[in-house]
Parts: sequence; C-alpha cells; structure tokens
Amino acid sequence: MTQMEEERLKLTEIQTLEGHTDRVWGLAWNPSTGADGVPAVLASCSGDKTVRIWQQRSPSSTSFDCKAVLEDRHNRTVRSCAWSPSGKQLATASFDATTAIWEQNGDDFECVSTLEGHENEVKSVSWNASGSLLATCSRDKCVWIWEVLPGNEYDCVSVLQGHTQDVKMVQWHPKVDVLFSCSYDNTIKVWAEDGDSDDWSCVQTLGESSSGHSSTVWALSFNETGDKMVTCSDDLTIKVWGVDIERLLSGDGTGSWRHLCTMSGYHDRTIFSVHWSREGIIATGAADDAIRLFSESEDHSVDEPSYRLLLKKEKAHGMDINSVQWSPTANRLLASASDDGTIKIWKLE
Repeated sequence: MTQMEEERLKLTEIQTLEGHTDRVWGLAWNPSTGADGVPAVLASCSGDKTVRIWQQRSPSSTSFDCKAVLEDRHNRTVRSCAWSPSGKQLATASFDATTAIWEQNGDDFECVSTLEGHENEVKSVSWNASGSLLATCSRDKCVWIWEVLPGNEYDCVSVLQGHTQDVKMVQWHPKVDVLFSCSYDNTIKVWAEDGDSDDWSCVQTLGESSSGHSSTVWALSFNETGDKMVTCSDDLTIKVWGVDIERLLSGDGTGSWRHLCTMSGYHDRTIFSVHWSREGIIATGAADDAIRLFSESEDHSVDEPSYRLLLKKEKAHGMDINSVQWSPTANRLLASASDDGTIKIWKLE
C-alpha cells in the first residue's frame, strides 16, 4: 500500500453486535474462517460470564449473527478467549481461576476440558502456532504452559515465575515456540525452553532500563513475519521492538529483542489493546473510547523505523475499548469490544 493510498483510508462501521449484558473484554477471530468461501466467525467474552459466537451470514455479507452462547461453565467474568490454530477448539480464561476448552459439535459448543491451577483470576490464554501448547497467565503473577495431549487432556509442563505483579497477557511468537508475557510490573518477559533440560525460563526482560514502559503493559502483538512486536501501556505510549528473525528461526530462542521506536503524544488515556494487521497496520483501543491506526512511515532518513498516525476514530464506542482485533484474513475487517457491552465490526477501505 502506498502512502497516497493510506491517506485515503477510512474506517467504516459495518455493524454493532449486541447481546452481552456486561462489558466485553476480549475478541478472537476463528483462523480457519473468513476465506475460501467460509464465513468469518468471531468469539467474544464478557463480564456477563458468557462467550458469544458470531458468524458472518455469507462470505460476502456485512452482517453477523449470534450463533451460540457459551454459558453455565464460568461463574465469574470471562476475560480472554483464543481459538486453536485449526479453529476447532476455543479456550476461554476466567476470573473464576479456570480456563475452559470448548469444541464445536454441530451447532452447539461443548466444554471438553477445564484447566485448573492458578490461584485466582486468569487474565489471558494463547495457543502456540502448531496448537501443541497453551499458555495462561493470572493475577497470581504466574504463567502456566500446558501441553495438549490426545483425548482433550492438558498437562501442565511448566509454571513460570518471574513477574512481580498481575500478568495481563500471554502471547506466543507466530513462528517459533517462544512465549511473551506482559504485566502490571511494567515489563515484558520472553520465555523459552532450554533444549537440554526441557525447562522453560525467562531469557529476556524488557523493562524501563531497556527503553521499555514506565507503567502497566496491557497487550502485545506481532507483525506478520514475526521480526517486530508492538506493546501498549498505561504510560500512554506504544513501543515497537525488533529481533534478528533469522537467528530466532534458527533455534536461538534467546534472540535479543531491542527497542526500535516509541509512539507518544497520540494517546491521553490508557491504551488497553494493540493489534498488528497482516498488511502492517497497527490498531489501538484505549480508555478515551477511540480507535487509532498507525503504519510505518517511509522516512528513510533515520535508521530505525518510524510510524505515523493514519487515522483516529473518535467515539468509536461509548466507553473504554478493551480489545481491537484484525481479522486474520485479507478482508480488512477490524473488531472492537468495549465496556459499553457492544462489539463493533469495522472495515478499512
């Protein structure tokens, strides 16, 4: 996309999805949908203790309908949801200290496994690229790694202790089995398996001393190739980090991440969510009810990449925006979730 094309872009609201009776915390597009004639499917989770499954009426339609409500499993807020890479399982993480695994059975979803172990609220859940590992994190300051076994069995292979506060999000790298977590302790931690001992350990901590954030880190996201990561924070900035991707792919999980740039001055309230699209556009959702889009600028006078604000959608929601998620396919759909109890579907055009 050229700079001229980018400048003509607008974010158009396609639909508001209503049904949740409390704030909507998290969103996840099913990666096996939205392309090749398969209608897109989106999961949402809420303070109302339920998960809703929304489906596009047809691959060309701009309308989504609620196809299922997953309830009676969690007895507190469902904070996060994530589809397995195959799109066959959905993991849901709850303040009730459990993570549930759901499978679709015809039009219904059934809970096939419940993962227990965290002391209190589970804040986030993430599958690795192959679907063989699952990570969860909690207010108990721990990150758990689970191995996916046949017959819907999940075995905890590691409990990672290193954060000093509530862990807000876990996210696997898109290309290698390296795990990232971000926390109320203002840091991002990088976890990798020691090839000799099969033990997982922290191989890098990105904190204030390494040009990191000065307040809670709420979320992180990777670009398509996995050589860059973006993080967002209560310090009102988003930061982009880079790694030597060849070194990382060669099996050196400790491939050092370094700070590339900081985008400050664009947000005046906490940034709760950040997500990088396949096309390289970064979306943020914040406490000022706005959605902002950023892209890498073509200013080659500086060595490091710099990013510019493409557009700001004021009053995208009536309250805080907790999650923004680009569709994994090339259809340029963006979903947003808010404290106002709604989900909105947007199209970038």
